[in-house]
Amino acid sequence: MPALAVTGLLFGGGLLLAAVQSVGLLGDDGSSRLTLAAYRTLLTDTAFWRSLGLSLWLAGAATLLAAGLGTGLALALRHTAARSPLRWLLGATLPLPHVVAALVTVHLLSQGGLASRLTHAAGLTASPADFPALVFDPLALGVLLELAAKETPFVAVVALAALARLDPRLEEAARSLGAGRPARLRAVVWPAVRPAVTAASLLVFAFAFGVYEVPLLLGPTAPAPLSVTAYRLYTDPDLARRPLGLAASLLLALVSSGLLFAYLRAGRGRR
Repeated sequence: MPALAVTGLLFGGGLLLAAVQSVGLLGDDGSSRLTLAAYRTLLTDTAFWRSLGLSLWLAGAATLLAAGLGTGLALALRHTAARSPLRWLLGATLPLPHVVAALVTVHLLSQGGLASRLTHAAGLTASPADFPALVFDPLALGVLLELAAKETPFVAVVALAALARLDPRLEEAARSLGAGRPARLRAVVWPAVRPAVTAASLLVFAFAFGVYEVPLLLGPTAPAPLSVTAYRLYTDPDLARRPLGLAASLLLALVSSGLLFAYLRAGRGRR
């Protein structure tokens, strides 16, 4: 409880200060006048909506990929020993920082990276520069691949934990009743693992939607994902633009909170 109070105080205090400064109060440039100009400027700027759209695309696609691949991986490994090398390898990727994974992605997938040189050596491309642009590209495919690759093991570990709690007698009973593998997967296994995969997917979406360092290293510059745009606005030498960065950050948090609320409401409705 004390730890929760400290966390809530620090997070809530920071959020409150950001909200106050985003409406023109306690400004770093000495100004203090209540105004919604920062929000009006952002919401009428097409660049803001393009940044928001790119963030939603990245978060949604990365979540779908991580959820699908992670669940499939867990199903493939569910009958292996808990200390098998494959499971150890799966868990070993979790502490790897996203910054390190992003730098590895640059070395692998950029037009001067390992993949481009291998395809050139194999005669598939005329030169390394002809390799498809997967880093700093407009669709942020490099960011998407990095997020999916890094979050897939997380979903797999969560799904494996849920599968470990599944009573094997349920599958035996279904098999004895004539249910084939697809039917057992649909009627027994998936209902057992779905809550865990859904919760993990929500966490992946929230992280991918607000992540900053990976899009900064691998993503396009215009439009940039909303987290990068907010940071650039906040650190602009012109202090008058700082409320724009705070307003963008709060809108980012508002969208995340709205999606979380929708998920919790939908889950309550299913129960």
